[in-house]
Amino acid sequence: MENHNQTSTNFILLGLFPPSSLGLFLFTLTFSIFLMALTENLSMVLLILLDSQLHTPMYFLLSQLSLMDLIYICTTVPKMASGFLFGNKTISFIGCWVQCFFFVTLAGSEGPILMSMAYDRYVAICFPLHYPIYMNRRVCVLMILGSWTMGAVNSCAHTVYVLHIPYCRSRAIDHFYCDIPAMLTLACGDNRVYEYTLFLSSVLFLLLPFTVILGSYGKVLLVIYRMRSRQGRRKAYSTCSAHLTLVALYYVPFVFPYLRPKSLRSPAEDKLVAVFYTILTPVLNPVIYSLRNKEVLGALRRVAGRLCPTTM
Repeated sequence: MENHNQTSTNFILLGLFPPSSLGLFLFTLTFSIFLMALTENLSMVLLILLDSQLHTPMYFLLSQLSLMDLIYICTTVPKMASGFLFGNKTISFIGCWVQCFFFVTLAGSEGPILMSMAYDRYVAICFPLHYPIYMNRRVCVLMILGSWTMGAVNSCAHTVYVLHIPYCRSRAIDHFYCDIPAMLTLACGDNRVYEYTLFLSSVLFLLLPFTVILGSYGKVLLVIYRMRSRQGRRKAYSTCSAHLTLVALYYVPFVFPYLRPKSLRSPAEDKLVAVFYTILTPVLNPVIYSLRNKEVLGALRRVAGRLCPTTM
């Protein structure tokens, strides 16, 4: 047995799968999904960069969402895979800090990005003639930079606190990455004030953007309902349904662990939900857009044609 006491500078990630044949099967399945998500999101980012017809605010915002999903899976899955395959479950203090920082940055940035995407659709559908003014390149860049900055500043505040509090119990984290709520269960002293702060932060970065998103799409759906053109109505519904699906995939798993009372939480449930938003969501987001979006499919054909031209 390893002795993980408070004098160690490292943490121990207990991981996700049991060391058994069932665990190996689940690990193989999860790692296959990881490779799919890696390929899909990287392809989406490159496709939007390479195809000039996708150089619009909506697709620039979508590329940021794919970039976030790409970083999500690269932050958590490789270390989990290493721990399962080689038994190296130790993670250094710096490694844990990096995981915490990137994860909280992404969690805090994705809400504002989704809010920006909702605003983009709101302007495009409700004020189409003013769209080039309200959603020009400068506004889009400011939205992206603002989202990442808010997430990074929020992340710095949380990671600095969590990794500087004393740990008087075992340093074995019952998770497959350095999750802040899981780490707080190992800390000494009374952390109720910080737990309230974490809850308020979650409300700010989750519920505030969600309110704006609901308001935007409420007005959008009302305008779509009043459209006379059936084709325009179908196209608008298709775009908005894809956006709303992304919103649901983001909010449902995050609200469950972070806005639930501490007394109702369990490590097993938290890890299961974490698998959803760190592994399953990144593989689903690109599929939602690529399979239902003619512009993305057309861009894929154009880029593939340039990279692999047919010989006459």
